[in-house]
Amino acid sequence: MTAPDPSITVVTGVAGFLGSAVARTLAAQGRKVRGVVRGSSPRANLADFPGELVEADLRDEAAVAKAMQGAGALFHVAADYRLWARDPEEIVRNNLTMTQAVMGAALKAGVTRVVYTSSVATLLPLDDAVSNENHPATPEQATGAYKRSKVVAERLVEEMVAKQGLPAVIVNPSTPIGPRDVRPTPTGRVVVEAANGKMPAYVDTGMNLVHVDDVARGHLLAESKGQIGRRYVLGGQDVTLGQMLADIAALVGRKPPGVKLPIAPLFPIAAVAELGGMLTGKEPFVTLDSLRMARHRMFYSSARAQVELGYHARPYLEALRDAVDWFRDAGMIR
Repeated sequence: MTAPDPSITVVTGVAGFLGSAVARTLAAQGRKVRGVVRGSSPRANLADFPGELVEADLRDEAAVAKAMQGAGALFHVAADYRLWARDPEEIVRNNLTMTQAVMGAALKAGVTRVVYTSSVATLLPLDDAVSNENHPATPEQATGAYKRSKVVAERLVEEMVAKQGLPAVIVNPSTPIGPRDVRPTPTGRVVVEAANGKMPAYVDTGMNLVHVDDVARGHLLAESKGQIGRRYVLGGQDVTLGQMLADIAALVGRKPPGVKLPIAPLFPIAAVAELGGMLTGKEPFVTLDSLRMARHRMFYSSARAQVELGYHARPYLEALRDAVDWFRDAGMIR
């Protein structure tokens, strides 16, 4: 086994939204970045990648171990981030298998520090208060396959920390927005659709929105200051969906949507949309799980990260403006 080189840092998921931001933040600090990417991943975020690129299927521990050879640190950012799939259990299998393979390879490679990217999806939203790291969900409490996949994967990491000495710190980003959302993410789709005037109505829900580059910086703070086995919410501001849509409208010069819809009557529409998705293979804009999630305001506190890591996030409107500007430059907003 090659001895770990503290100057080499492996980052998974570098073709994606958050992984790309983490890799660029590391490189900006002078770190040698080795990005791990699937052969089928989109290349838009890799054109000017600031480091070495290695292709590997993250479900293949032997391939991941080869990519991790000699590295001193690992940021496992990659995930199957879909809120819908023809086979929902595929999302669970992918995220659990990836986590198991990557963490197993890290142990064998002798990596001295791991930052594992989880999600606030693993934490229970509270209807009458802001949630935090003290409210972990069980797989049974998680809404939908994606959230369940993140819960079981996070619990696996915690078990490997406790039983196998995995040197991992867990970070729980809220909902990142900003530049380089090439896919785009589910929240990015909302920004694009709203900016294009295709969301005339909305439901009464809310989320915690944060600039993707602030989340990336939070990853580095977790690496240097985080406690092994401890989780840290990396969030920004709590915002209602109505406010978010009004702010998008103001940024693009459109009239904000004025119709607030009750959630219950939308379930039959979502069921039909999902049936269409089963036939076409395209993810529907509204799904049954997204409506179930919308029943809760997903508000979270980053107080632990602020106190223990020195983490902070810029105002949410700056993140939203950067997202709108990037989508416009990419031709997604017309």
